[in-house]
Amino acid sequence: MTAPRTFGDPYDTPDGTTVIPVHRPVGVFTVREGRARWEPAIDATRVALLGICVALVSATLTGLAVVHRPPWPDLRRRL
Repeated sequence: MTAPRTFGDPYDTPDGTTVIPVHRPVGVFTVREGRARWEPAIDATRVALLGICVALVSATLTGLAVVHRPPWPDLRRRL
């Protein structure tokens, strides 16, 4: 039986940094000059696309709300 691994095998880069991949949470630990640093694996394209989608949905819903009932007061006279 083998247990699931959380940390991958560490490896050294040419500049002297030791990189330790991590399964959960996804990212890597880098050790350089005696200091460890966590670097999450973030897909910047996915984050940007999500922001654009949220903005488009917000703009669409705002437009529909304004068309349905404008935010300004009703100035028509009723006779």
